[in-house]
Amino acid sequence: MAKAIALYSGGLDSTLAILAMLRQGIDVTAITFLTHFGCDITDKSSCSKDPFSVAERFGFEVKLSHLSDKFIEIVKNPKYGHGKNMNPCVDCRILMLREAKELMGMIGADFIVTGEVLGQRPMSQRKDTFPLIDMEAGVEGYVLRPLSARLLKITVPEREGLVDRNMLYDFRGRSRKPQMALAKELGLADYPAPAGGCLLTDPIYSYRLKELLEHNPGLDMKDIALLRTGRHFRLSAGCKIIIGRDKVENEKIESLSGPGDYLLRAEGYGSPVTILTGEVTSEAIEVAASMCARYSDAKYLPLVEVTVSKGDSSFRLKVQPANNDLLENYRIERKNKSLTTYYLPPATGHIKALQARL
Repeated sequence: MAKAIALYSGGLDSTLAILAMLRQGIDVTAITFLTHFGCDITDKSSCSKDPFSVAERFGFEVKLSHLSDKFIEIVKNPKYGHGKNMNPCVDCRILMLREAKELMGMIGADFIVTGEVLGQRPMSQRKDTFPLIDMEAGVEGYVLRPLSARLLKITVPEREGLVDRNMLYDFRGRSRKPQMALAKELGLADYPAPAGGCLLTDPIYSYRLKELLEHNPGLDMKDIALLRTGRHFRLSAGCKIIIGRDKVENEKIESLSGPGDYLLRAEGYGSPVTILTGEVTSEAIEVAASMCARYSDAKYLPLVEVTVSKGDSSFRLKVQPANNDLLENYRIERKNKSLTTYYLPPATGHIKALQARL
């Protein structure tokens, strides 16, 4: 029996590619790659379905592989550049195929399968790009793209009779109608709606990441994890404020906070958890407290008492809720001003004395 390694995201296209191989009697081992910028496969609200439940139903194995620092390096310096945002799609595909090639050798597989559709993605899913990606990954001729195979050059598994080309497809473009019809034919009823599974294609997230890289090229993993959570503000080149928007984000911020971080909350009111991280000054604490008050249920009061904690120590600080001008001055978003120009109002002697206790 022929064996294949399949790149598997849990989305419709990659699932259909695997089912097309199973229908031809191919033994498929799927590999799901994890990055710091993708879907959370443990989250049922995520953009991709749980890959294990689908695999169990249709009878194929799934292995997980975290690309970790390898992926971060190509995000920072992609050989073939970024897409519209921070997505290094061509380099990403090359990396995944290289990893799949290693697994192919380990288990004695004959070829690699992907769910790519010709013309679906403008950067990496083009007729001239597929051969480049395969060559760079060292798998030229051994990557079968079943959903568009009849529009592409014949591959080694087809030539050797391991796969029947007549049972493959000629899908092209961004329409999902052909895939939906095939899903119905193959008995796949439950699949995720189309969505950008990679956060690097999201313009807001990408801008936050680019801004983070400008100030911290080393990329702290905690900072990367926080990028998808809350409202983000930068007070200086080395200091950020992140404010939770709901209970889930508040809990995530608390769980990601480190021993050097400050956590702020307006006690006694509905309040966001606010984290102040990096090179913290007394002025930064006062600004963070005013922002925390502004997003709390006490935002219309003239003064709000905010609890500031660091580790096991804490103090309380009365501040005026921040106004819109202050928020917009520090908010991390595209705007017509330098990312490295900041102004912090001077802190009172009171706040300096309180900070000294921590």
